Amino acid sequence: MHDIRAIRENPAAFDAALARRGDAPVSSDLLRLDESRRAKILAAETAQAEQNKASKEVGAAKGRGDEAEFERLRALVAEKKAEVARMQTEAKDLDALLTDQLIRIANLPADDVPEGVDEADNVEINRWGTPRELGFAPKEHFEIEAVQNGMDFETAAKLSGSRFVLLSGGVARIHRALAQFMLDTHINENGLTEVNGPVLVLSEMMQGTGQLPKFGEDSYQTREGWWLIPTSEVSLTNIVNDTMIEESYLPRRYTAHSLCFRSEAGSAGKDTRGMLRQHQFEKVEMVSVTHPDKSDDEQKRMLRCAEGILEKLGIPYRTVILCTGDMGFGARRTYDIEAWLPGQDTYREISSVSTCGDFQARRMNARFRPEAGGKPEYVHTLNGSGLAVGRCLIAVLENGQNADGTVTLPEVLAPYLGGKLTLQVDGTLA
Repeated sequence: MHDIRAIRENPAAFDAALARRGDAPVSSDLLRLDESRRAKILAAETAQAEQNKASKEVGAAKGRGDEAEFERLRALVAEKKAEVARMQTEAKDLDALLTDQLIRIANLPADDVPEGVDEADNVEINRWGTPRELGFAPKEHFEIEAVQNGMDFETAAKLSGSRFVLLSGGVARIHRALAQFMLDTHINENGLTEVNGPVLVLSEMMQGTGQLPKFGEDSYQTREGWWLIPTSEVSLTNIVNDTMIEESYLPRRYTAHSLCFRSEAGSAGKDTRGMLRQHQFEKVEMVSVTHPDKSDDEQKRMLRCAEGILEKLGIPYRTVILCTGDMGFGARRTYDIEAWLPGQDTYREISSVSTCGDFQARRMNARFRPEAGGKPEYVHTLNGSGLAVGRCLIAVLENGQNADGTVTLPEVLAPYLGGKLTLQVDGTLA
């Protein structure tokens, strides 16, 4: 959410930043609404002052025995009281309308975000690892012989419809091992605090992180009004919702492994084969709540946490900074990590690491009290996948595939797989 005072101070800069995203200018409409709102507030305050003055004079007129003046002043008090109530209601309605418009406007991109329209304009900033020379035509994850018994899309479709998968046997165990490995790495090496939070949240929490009101169709809502989280970013970030914390409490660094649910609205026809794009999936999420002066450094630290997972797994990847036209609604800067998938002969996104500045904090009213004194300030929030478990499973299977249909698994998973690092053609581990 944006600060209307900042828009008042420099509306041209606000519109110029939105234009970098490809969005239309809105400052003039916002400022007209803001001016009407402030006029109503001033009118209410003026009427309140007049009411207070008349109220004081009522008693004096009564004491003097001036019945005509007493009745006139009493009528004036009643009139001003009604006027105050009307003006306050109108100001409240205008304030709600202004807030509704502000929360529908995307975050402003940081100055160093490259200009662009879509993913073709993203800029590569790092590449790690060399794709393995397989010596045979690589297969996609669902085509690998060792995987086929443990990745069942037909039964999942019978149970739930399209874009679901049923994992079993060795494949299911590898999937679980990857999540455990990610969590342990983030907790033991990266200094994150593990959280096991709810996957059902209130509408206010979805609004706090930016999923509502604009993107409700992308998520699922229950009959009781709860929302299924599209990512545990929602649960973790909202820990500080409507909270005043001490500066010494910062930074807070959280991680969670959770189920995630997305309707995939607008993705018809995309990645329909395999488990790249599912309605239900698992992710290990990272969230940081920081001092505003530290958020850029925190984003770089989080990026290295995510990249480090792929390096430990031996998965080649590249890192890109998203252009202005490809960033998510709440981000001011986003880095995507794309893992090499030999079956597709390309890199595919496996993590996004975003800084939101104070955009989410304003929506949540999440502030901290500076140690040096002064007014409370909004915290900065960041989030990133560390990593998407299903996509990581895909990368491990495709990069470890062998000509005989087996899959060789990364050494770092040995403690989680009982030392068994080969997925055999029958779907068992050996």
